[in-house]
Amino acid sequence: MTKVEPTKIKLLTDDTIPKRLHIPVVASEDRFKETDPPKRGNLANHPMIARVLSKRVTQFLLIIPNQIIFWLVIFLGFLGVVDPGINFATAITWYLWFCLVFVMMAVIGRAWCSMCPFGGFAEWIQRRTFFKRLQKPLGLGRKLPESWAQWGFTLSVGTFVLLTFFEEYFNIAGPGTPRDTSIMVLGIVVSAVTFYLVFERRTFCRYFCPLSALIGSVGSMGSVAGFRTNDRAVCLACTTKDCMRGGSSGYGCPWYTWPGSAESNAACGLCTECYKACPSNNVGFYLQSPLTSVIAPKRRRADIAWSVALLWGLVLYQQVNATNVYASVDGFLNNLTGWNHYPNPIDYLAIIIICALLTAGIFKGYQMLFLDPGKGVHAAGNFMEKVSPFRQVFLPLSYALIPVVGMDYFARQLPKFFKHVPRLIPAIVQIFGVNTSKWSLVNYHLLSNPSIVDVQVAVMAIGVIGSVYAVLKIFRRDLAPLTQHVVGAKVAAVTLMVALGGVAGWLYIIMHAAS
Repeated sequence: MTKVEPTKIKLLTDDTIPKRLHIPVVASEDRFKETDPPKRGNLANHPMIARVLSKRVTQFLLIIPNQIIFWLVIFLGFLGVVDPGINFATAITWYLWFCLVFVMMAVIGRAWCSMCPFGGFAEWIQRRTFFKRLQKPLGLGRKLPESWAQWGFTLSVGTFVLLTFFEEYFNIAGPGTPRDTSIMVLGIVVSAVTFYLVFERRTFCRYFCPLSALIGSVGSMGSVAGFRTNDRAVCLACTTKDCMRGGSSGYGCPWYTWPGSAESNAACGLCTECYKACPSNNVGFYLQSPLTSVIAPKRRRADIAWSVALLWGLVLYQQVNATNVYASVDGFLNNLTGWNHYPNPIDYLAIIIICALLTAGIFKGYQMLFLDPGKGVHAAGNFMEKVSPFRQVFLPLSYALIPVVGMDYFARQLPKFFKHVPRLIPAIVQIFGVNTSKWSLVNYHLLSNPSIVDVQVAVMAIGVIGSVYAVLKIFRRDLAPLTQHVVGAKVAAVTLMVALGGVAGWLYIIMHAAS
């Protein structure tokens, strides 16, 4: 085994960016050249798009429609009709919004983050303005301790697991009572505002938003690379780093992302602040081929890899809990522990953790079978920095699994969409005092249950194809140099992606379109 000295990796923030960066330009270009988006993909080269991106009002205009909708959700959940099938709050949240979010993240990336009403509302309060550039924010402005920040997206997974437990416990997404949906949405808003008033920038969005890890990992399939450096030499020579510190025209990146080192779209919230702040006009808005941010990164992140494994465990739980076997196990544990309510927290957490650890264990077995002991590397460090033979295999294989996990989450939303999204029309009309409870759309299904299962299986097939494509690309660069059995290791990697995706597809067949 090879042992290397640990390296220190710190987030670029106001305090960690020196006044001058003396970084060898040639070495840096060599490090990043394979993952930089092609210059022809820079949408900011189009004058009209450039004008839109440069306007301070742009993100406000993206956020305000969703702001209006979600305050309607809160209001009508409390005061609207009690029937969740035709209440606007439940209909738009559970029949349409969740499905659209997964489409946006899979196709674009963090598109939702650019228009999110929760972070947007909290940011308006923190900045004391809707869209003007003010210098002094409201709140304590504290930095998240590095002992917390090192866990990255896994913190977001924790809040997502907790929120999902409450959603299952109260049957909020059943949908249950509209009031419960409003309480959940209002709770997210209050949490966001609290974090914004205590911590600096979008600490909540980067680390604690329940959807951040999911969007950051699954969104790497998307075709928007985000805001990146046009000319890296100019970026490295810059002495002000307004894109991170903020300048007269824009705030410092709320997501703690430096365009000069970004090699994926995982943490680009598409807020346009770096584009506005850069004094050299050296930031572009880039497109990329789908799956680029899955395949291209050279510095694969442990938090993304473990987030993928845990999110995979969570969505498998959401499939397993629709089976008769789960009902028996949950009932047994309730009798044993006296919990007496679905879901029992023991089997809820156990299934998620076991599925995540089982996936990691399978990848560990792959490492033991194929990794050449002489190619294994050890380096001490915190959660993000540590290097080990296991991580040399676990990280690239976890990234390759992202299309399967992403399509699994999307497929899980389809029964509600195909069965109930027509109810959104009577739910909207109901707002104006019209009794729509007897409308035919209330009971109209776009697809039958067998057809929904067919679509879910087809979606999982797309996920498998994406993961197979990704693992072949990743294997050539990241895994082939580590093994003496190249052909066998490649076949095994492809087989793993097919098998894991096949398990999810099989679960949809036995679930019979359960929503």
